[in-house]
Amino acid sequence: MVDASNFKSDLQKETQLSTLLDRLYHKHLRFYDFERISDLNLQLKGVDLIFTKKSNQKAFYIDEKAQLDYINDDLPTFAFELSYQKNGSLRQGWLFDPSKKTDFYALVTAIYSDEPQRYTSCKITMVNRANLLTFLKTKNLTQETLENYQKETNGKHGKFVLKELHSHQEGYLYSSTKNKAEKPLNLILKLDFLIENGIAKRLI
Repeated sequence: MVDASNFKSDLQKETQLSTLLDRLYHKHLRFYDFERISDLNLQLKGVDLIFTKKSNQKAFYIDEKAQLDYINDDLPTFAFELSYQKNGSLRQGWLFDPSKKTDFYALVTAIYSDEPQRYTSCKITMVNRANLLTFLKTKNLTQETLENYQKETNGKHGKFVLKELHSHQEGYLYSSTKNKAEKPLNLILKLDFLIENGIAKRLI
């Protein structure tokens, strides 16, 4: 059962954060217009925003992913969801989900709240989803490979080293079976690693 108070709290956090993000987009997106999406069907398909290039009106679907569990902290990594559990069954995470229309992830990190009930600053890193999936494939980190790793975790909690990645400089698997209700399995990637390989770019 969903905890109503937690749901309300999460919704409040997201609303507060979107206020800050929209202000930052207005300031830093010189060559793009943006529209925040309220349509639930589009949101479920991985579209929180649409960036439209001013020069040619080309639209890009943006999925915002925010580290709202780590306020006033600046983590060097981001968690890309491979799977999670719902109602006792294993579900596919958003990274490899073919139903998602996402072109770019807007990874929101280093979220600081220097005033009560208000987020005052953050970092935004844009990740090209298609380029990320292609890059992972060149590393032999396909959906199939990662599903095999998932079987090896066998429901255990914690960090799992991948032979395809340097665990300190690039990334690793993390299974949250003890501290999160949905027990997600995430591919943890270093943001600098993604930037250095041309997969990501800091917007702010």
